[in-house]
Amino acid sequence: MPEPMPAPGRIVVLNGAPRAGKSSIVAALQAREDAVWLNLGVDVFAQATPERLRPGIGLRPGADLPEVAAAVPRLYAALYEAVAATSRLGLDVVVDVGHHAESGAAPGILADCARRLAGLPAYFVGIRAPLATVTARRRAIQPGREGLYAAAAEGEPVPAPVLAWQRAVHEPGIYDLELDTSVLDPEACAEAILGRLADPAPPTAFARLAADGR
Repeated sequence: MPEPMPAPGRIVVLNGAPRAGKSSIVAALQAREDAVWLNLGVDVFAQATPERLRPGIGLRPGADLPEVAAAVPRLYAALYEAVAATSRLGLDVVVDVGHHAESGAAPGILADCARRLAGLPAYFVGIRAPLATVTARRRAIQPGREGLYAAAAEGEPVPAPVLAWQRAVHEPGIYDLELDTSVLDPEACAEAILGRLADPAPPTAFARLAADGR
């Protein structure tokens, strides 16, 4: 007799700009011993993306990379199909991404991703940090990783890519939970997420995003 299918695992999608604090929250969730969280976020997925299509789903707003932009919808679809399949096996999944509609890709990516999670316990969490906090974190990048993030020295104008991320990543702003990492440390963010998951009120953000169509 085949084993019965387990209850689907929980899905937490963290959406925010680079250096908003998503990776630290992922690490805080994975450090907990009361659950096993698999990380299928943007950095992990980038390792599976061919060099010519990088940064893949991490393509920034306004980037002029048409070959990458053309691949972004399918790359996102592949990511969310993997997330859904993992959840259906009864495993909890945390995903850190930066959704936006300014990559030059075909519209409707976020709505398509939302539809792929239909019927699963999936929560969309907005991870915010003020521009000053993001700028300070970019200046404090670890040695050897400086080229990954645009930054400006003290007193210089904020780079355009940084402003673009801050503007675009939280549109349309439909979430099950929002967290500000300038006032909450990663552990506190993880606790807030787990508190929302324990709330009997079901998540609604992905259903609304699927209907929104963006």
